[in-house]
Amino acid sequence: MSFKNTVLPVQTTLQSKGRLLDISTPVVMGILNATPDSFYNQGRDSDTDSILRNAERMLKEGAAILDVGGASTKPGSNIIAQEEELKRVIPVIQAIHQRFPDAWLSVDTYHSLVAAEAVDAGASIINDVSSGSIDSNMIATVAKLQVPYIAMHMQGTPATMQQNPQYRNITQDILNYLQQTVDKCEAAGIKDIIIDPGFGFGKTLEHNYELLRNMHTLRMIGKPILAGLSRKGMIWKALDTDPNGALNGTTALHIIALQQGANILRVHDVKEAREVIKLYQTIFD
Repeated sequence: MSFKNTVLPVQTTLQSKGRLLDISTPVVMGILNATPDSFYNQGRDSDTDSILRNAERMLKEGAAILDVGGASTKPGSNIIAQEEELKRVIPVIQAIHQRFPDAWLSVDTYHSLVAAEAVDAGASIINDVSSGSIDSNMIATVAKLQVPYIAMHMQGTPATMQQNPQYRNITQDILNYLQQTVDKCEAAGIKDIIIDPGFGFGKTLEHNYELLRNMHTLRMIGKPILAGLSRKGMIWKALDTDPNGALNGTTALHIIALQQGANILRVHDVKEAREVIKLYQTIFD
């Protein structure tokens, strides 16, 4: 593990399949759930046609990336078989890629086979909540695919992560974990790595807010940072509401995330997130 003593310049582009994605200013990743059990009921899509409509709307609203997932990772959810995940996500990715060939697609998966099939179907980024801990072949597979990799911190698995999560120092522990993961990815040959602190994944309400307050520390790693805050329990529990009532809170925390150095906002509500970025740039650029 090799820590940087200073904040390094973060790369301003992602490269995949001969294309470059400009992230010199923050961008939005829109969430497309091809699963029946997402925690947010308006984030579930029942069929490919509805997903295509949502994809078109998100692209028009300014999403730079569309993130397609076929397995819920909400607290208490079990790991699904890769065969079932393939059935859910591959037709969707193929359909979106055919309809919108210039769109940057990400696949949200912890299975290396799904990652490989998704890239073949049109995906350009792998988003892995487990950073290779669920499927030991994932990092080597991504290295062979030569696409960007989003490595997230999660304590335990989705089924166990909220069972009394504990840390010595949450910011330092996650910094250590993500640096070790980046070192492993780079050693395997992955060139473009995005880090995700994993809000809500094995963290109490207090952990999440302490991590958000100190997220700028992760810039020491020198990699783009993805913030996935959209409508999560850390928002609606603090506001005594539910995911449907968490948009205003999400917008508020997106401003904090940008101030803390987020390069990518992963969201259910693209228009609102793009507006946050526009206003942030108006103030600070």
